[in-house]
Amino acid sequence: MPLCNISSGNLALAVALLFAGALYICFSSRLIIDPISDLQHNVRTITFPVDELEAALNRAAAGNNKTVIIAMVNKAYVEEVGGRTMLDLFLESFWEGEDTLPLLDHLMVVAADQTAYDRCKFRRLHCYKMETEGIDLEGEKVYMTRLLLDVLRRGYHLLFTDTDVMWLRSPFSRLSNNGSLDMQISVDSAGVGGHLINTGFYHVRSNNKTISLFQKWYDMRLNSTGLKEQDVLKKLLDSGHLHKLGITVGFLNTTHFSGFCQDSPDMGAVTTVHANCCRHIAAKVFDLTLVLRDWKRYKASHVKTKWSPHVKCWGSWNDTHYTPKL
Repeated sequence: MPLCNISSGNLALAVALLFAGALYICFSSRLIIDPISDLQHNVRTITFPVDELEAALNRAAAGNNKTVIIAMVNKAYVEEVGGRTMLDLFLESFWEGEDTLPLLDHLMVVAADQTAYDRCKFRRLHCYKMETEGIDLEGEKVYMTRLLLDVLRRGYHLLFTDTDVMWLRSPFSRLSNNGSLDMQISVDSAGVGGHLINTGFYHVRSNNKTISLFQKWYDMRLNSTGLKEQDVLKKLLDSGHLHKLGITVGFLNTTHFSGFCQDSPDMGAVTTVHANCCRHIAAKVFDLTLVLRDWKRYKASHVKTKWSPHVKCWGSWNDTHYTPKL
């Protein structure tokens, strides 16, 4: 009997040791495998060293087929004018527009100065502070061809919008998304000889052709004293340079992509409204506030009416006290 008891005890001990060993192997295997699995997952999702711009682009383009909406703000666009800021109006249009609120997840705001960057972060947006190399960009006008060139080089498609553009409907259903057009750009007016392009709203696909265009655009801008970026692109377009590069361009009609230069006659079709043909921010804020008011009334009644007159913007050209900072 004692021998039997010892044998049973040894057997029980052996089983316990085997069970403990199995638990140890399983547990230690999980400790080894899980971190490797996580590391492999990170390697697949991060293909390049991530700087601040890449991080912001990654966040904004997530789930949007590598397409990011880019807007630029500076101190002038985040300071209150008549109780509102231009940035406030811009963001409000996404809240009031049809199918536009989710697009804020894909908006990257480029701040040209610390004041604008702080306001952007306060609004919990995807923010990137542009390196200005000592250049004063606190006025109303800033130039960012170089930054957009960098975005295209990283493989991101971009939809650039000025902050004085009200987004009343999602523009993506109005844009050609089959890859047949390399660039689609808004115009100030239709039915005029040539194309009066407006670089306040345009879509660009990332490819070798558009990268070459933006490099040429940037280089020409550096050597074109007194010309704005829009003027330089117009020269490239008129000279046939885009055709030489094989770039296909689409011009967005003002019925869908309108502005103060030429109002859309149809509130049922309008997608964006740009405060173009307007001289300064105070006038833009006033008249764009009326645009949003008109839009809200249309949404509530679906009765098509005319836009309120852009009186402040029309009168801004007679403002002798205004001196723009370029």
